[in-house]
Amino acid sequence: MTNDNTAGSPRHRYWRWCRIPLPTLRGWLVLVVSATILLVGGCRQLHPFLAVTDHEPGGLLVVEGWAPDAAFRAAVAEFNAHSYDALCVTGGPIDYGAPLSQHSTYADRGASIALALGMGTNVVRAIPAPPVRADRTYVSAKTLKQWVDQQPHPVSRITVLTLGPHARRSRLLFQQAFGSSVQVGIISVPALDYDPARWWRTSAGVRTVIGELLSYGYARLLFNGS
Repeated sequence: MTNDNTAGSPRHRYWRWCRIPLPTLRGWLVLVVSATILLVGGCRQLHPFLAVTDHEPGGLLVVEGWAPDAAFRAAVAEFNAHSYDALCVTGGPIDYGAPLSQHSTYADRGASIALALGMGTNVVRAIPAPPVRADRTYVSAKTLKQWVDQQPHPVSRITVLTLGPHARRSRLLFQQAFGSSVQVGIISVPALDYDPARWWRTSAGVRTVIGELLSYGYARLLFNGS
């Protein structure tokens, strides 16, 4: 009978070439430490990547109406510190609590907050979006674009103010809605329910950051604006 374990047999040559040398204990330690450093470094850079702030004051200041009161206080301070033509608040219907609220849309709710914080009725504009099941940020941006197109003066610059890691996706979708003729800036207001520098230590941080990362990937790679 033929011995498959002989040095010259095809089977022996196959297993000889398929052998993978395993690291030593020191090698495993180096791999674990390196992977840990990459993971920690990636976690630390992920939130700043999503919660981007990049803008030039001027044109329209836009606030997403679902944002908390802290975002509107930041918007009022930004509006008063720089030269903007108007403060526009976007957002569709309020899903929960609308029957018990005086406002039916996030745009109306946000506009009332801005007015309560001292903004004048001559500069605050509520731009309610229609009800949709998905892509609400994009639909709000398209609704704002339709409103802008109806104004007597052209708009060449808008700045979107939103909450935390939602910023990069908001800028992407608003830019898609407005096209290349309008410069879209972004301001990210820090979230208050977790530490942005250590977001992975709380469930709120993990849900928010990982959820926004997946949503941004969808908007960047799969969403075509249709």
